[in-house]
Amino acid sequence: MAGMFGDDAGTNTAASNKAFKQGLNKVYTWYTGGFLAFVVVLAVLEQLGLSRQWIGFTFLIATIGLYAGIGVMSRTTDAAEYYVAGRRVPAVYNGMATGADWMSAASFIGMAGTLYLTGYSGLAFIMGWTGGYCLVALFLAPYLRKFGQFTIPDFLGERYGGNLPRFIGIVAAILCSFTYVVAQIYGVGLITSRLTGVAFELGIFLGLGGILVCSFLGGMRAVTWTQVAQYIILIVAYMIPVVWLSVKQTSVPIPQAIYGFQLEKVTAKEKALSTDPKELEVRKIFADRSAALAEKLKNPAAALAADKEAAEKKVADLKAANGPVADIAAAEKALAALPKDEAAAKKAWTAAKAGADTKARPLNGMAPHASQFTGDPKGDAKAQAAYDTSRLNFLALIFCLMVGTASLPHILMRYYTTPSVKEARESVTWSLFFIFLLYFTAPALAVLVKYEVFHVLIGTPFDQLPAWIASWSKVDPSLLSLTDINKDGILQLNEMSIGGDIIVLATAEIGGLPYVVSGLVAAGGLAAALSTADGLLLTIANALSHDLYYKMIDPNASTARRVTISKMLLLVVALAAAYVAAQKPADILFLVSAAFSFAAAAFFPALVLGIFWKRATGIAASLGMSIGLATTFYYMVTTQPWLRGIFGVTSPVELWFGIQPISAGVFGVPLGFAVIILVSLVTPAPSRKIQELVEHVRYPTLRAS
Repeated sequence: MAGMFGDDAGTNTAASNKAFKQGLNKVYTWYTGGFLAFVVVLAVLEQLGLSRQWIGFTFLIATIGLYAGIGVMSRTTDAAEYYVAGRRVPAVYNGMATGADWMSAASFIGMAGTLYLTGYSGLAFIMGWTGGYCLVALFLAPYLRKFGQFTIPDFLGERYGGNLPRFIGIVAAILCSFTYVVAQIYGVGLITSRLTGVAFELGIFLGLGGILVCSFLGGMRAVTWTQVAQYIILIVAYMIPVVWLSVKQTSVPIPQAIYGFQLEKVTAKEKALSTDPKELEVRKIFADRSAALAEKLKNPAAALAADKEAAEKKVADLKAANGPVADIAAAEKALAALPKDEAAAKKAWTAAKAGADTKARPLNGMAPHASQFTGDPKGDAKAQAAYDTSRLNFLALIFCLMVGTASLPHILMRYYTTPSVKEARESVTWSLFFIFLLYFTAPALAVLVKYEVFHVLIGTPFDQLPAWIASWSKVDPSLLSLTDINKDGILQLNEMSIGGDIIVLATAEIGGLPYVVSGLVAAGGLAAALSTADGLLLTIANALSHDLYYKMIDPNASTARRVTISKMLLLVVALAAAYVAAQKPADILFLVSAAFSFAAAAFFPALVLGIFWKRATGIAASLGMSIGLATTFYYMVTTQPWLRGIFGVTSPVELWFGIQPISAGVFGVPLGFAVIILVSLVTPAPSRKIQELVEHVRYPTLRAS
C-alpha cells in the first residue's frame, strides 16, 4: 500500500498505468472489506455493552487515523505530485475522489435537510449541482486538461497573457474557497462534537488535525487517495439508514423507488396538521407573541424600562415573601437575561418576532412538501406575484449552482490529475455517477424522515419522546429544541424547532437503529466535510504559493521551496478558517451557496470565453472578472442578513427583481460575459501565439485519445 501511495517516480506509459490501476483496485477492495468488518465488530461490541461515547471516539480516531496514514504514505516534495498527483490518477478513481471532493458537508448534511424544510423548491440544489457537471464535461474539463496548467489562476495567466488576470483569479479563488471551507469546518465541528461529546469549538480543531495531515504532507496526491477512501465511507454511511427507514416503513429496500408513496401520506398528514385544533391553538399563541413584540418595537426604550421594572419587582416580591429558592433563582435569571440596552433589545425582539411569525404559520412555516412554488398562479394579484417570484428564485438558484459548479477551482483542479484528455472526459462521467448515488437518495431520505416525524413524534407526550431528542438538544439548541407552549404535555409540530443540518445525522436514531449506525453516519459526514476541506485548503495554498509567489514574485524559486511555502500557507489558512467557523457565522447551505455565486461570477465567463473565443483579451477578462465578482459581492452584502450585520449595512433591503441573496451570481455572470465581450472588441487582439494556442487546445481535443 505504501508503494501505491508513496512512489514519486511513476511513468505514464500504458503498461505502468494498467499495473498502477490494478494495484489500486486491490488496495481499495481490501480497504472496503476491512471497513465493513470494522463496523460489524463495533456493532457486536455495542451489544456487549460498549458505551456510545466510546463508539463515537472509536469512529473518530479510526477514520482520522486512516486518513492521516494515507497522508503520511503519500508525502512528497515533487511539484507535479504535490500539485496534480503526477497526472496519473485513473478516471474511475478521479471520479470517486471528485465525488468526495464535491459532496461536502452541504451535500451530505445539508441537502436532505434542505429538502425536508423546503420540499420541492429544494430540488433546485440537486438540479443545479448535477447540471453543473454537464457543463464541466462539455465546456471545461477536457480543454483545461489540454492546457496542462496546475491551477485555474495559472490557466488565466497563461491564456490571457499577464499577471493581472492571474492575480484577480487568485483573489477570487481564495474568496470562494475560503467561504466554502469555513462551511466544511463548521460541519466538522458539529459532527465531532456529536460523536465525542466535546465542545463544538474543540471539535473543530480535532477534525482540523485530520484535514492538515492529509493535505499538508502530500498535497494533491495525498488528498486524492484519501478522498477515494472517504467516498467509500460516506456513501455506505448515507445509504444504510435510509434503506433501513424504507424497509421499516414500506418493507421495500429501495427508497428511491417508493418514496413517492410515502410523499402521498405526508401530504395527507400535512393537510390534517394544518387544521388540527391543537396546532391552531399553538399558532394562536405564537401570533399573540408576535403582536406583543411588535408593540414593544414601536418604543423599545420604554418597553425595556417597563420589562426591567416588572422583573425587578418580581424578584423583590419573591424575596419579601420568602418564596421558593427555585422561583427566586428563575426570576433573577430572567432579569439577567433582559437586553442590556435599547439597541440590544431592538435586535433581540426583532429576531424573536421573526421566529414567532414563522411559528404562527401552518406546518411550522414549512411549505407543503409537494407544492412546487409559493403563491397561486390563478389567485389574486398578491398570490400571483408570490408565485412568479418563487419560480424566478428557483430558476435563478439552479442557474447559479450550475455555472458555479462549473467554475469551482477545487473541482476543476481535479481534472488536471488524469493521464490524458480522454480520461478527463471519462472522469467527469464517473464523477456524475458517484454523485448521482447520493443525490438520487437525498429526496427519498427527506420524505421518509418527514413521515417519521409527522407520524411518530408529533402527538407524543413530552415525557415519552425518544432519547435522541434530548441528546441533540444538548449539542446545539439552535438545531433542535422543543417548547410545550400550550402546556398540554403533548408535542405539536409548531412546538418543535429543527435545523436542516441534523436531519441526516439523526436519521439512524429516528429510525431506531443501533447507535453504531449513528456513529457510522457521523463518520460519513465527517468524511464528506474533511474531503472537501482538503481540496479547498489545497486550492488556497496553491493559489498563494504557485500562482502568487512562484509565478509573480520569485520565478526562480526551487521546487522544494515552493512546496514548503505551500505547506506553511496551508497551515495558516486552515487555522484562520477554523477561527471563523468557531464563530458559527451562518448556516452551512448559505455559506456554500455564496461560494458558488462568487465562483460563477468570477470564473465562468473568463473560462468559457478564454477557451471558445480566441479574441477575448486579458484586460477584458480582468475587468469582467472584477465587475462580475464585485456586483455579486455587493448584492450579497446589501441583502443577506448576516453579511449586512458584518458590514454594518442599515439601509432597507432592496431585492433586485425579488431575487434572494443566495442567487446573487445571476447578476454577476451575465455582466461578466457582457464586459469581456464588449471590452475585447475595442481592445487590441491577443498575440498570435495565444490565438494559436486556443485553436490548438480546442480542435485536437475533440479527437484526442
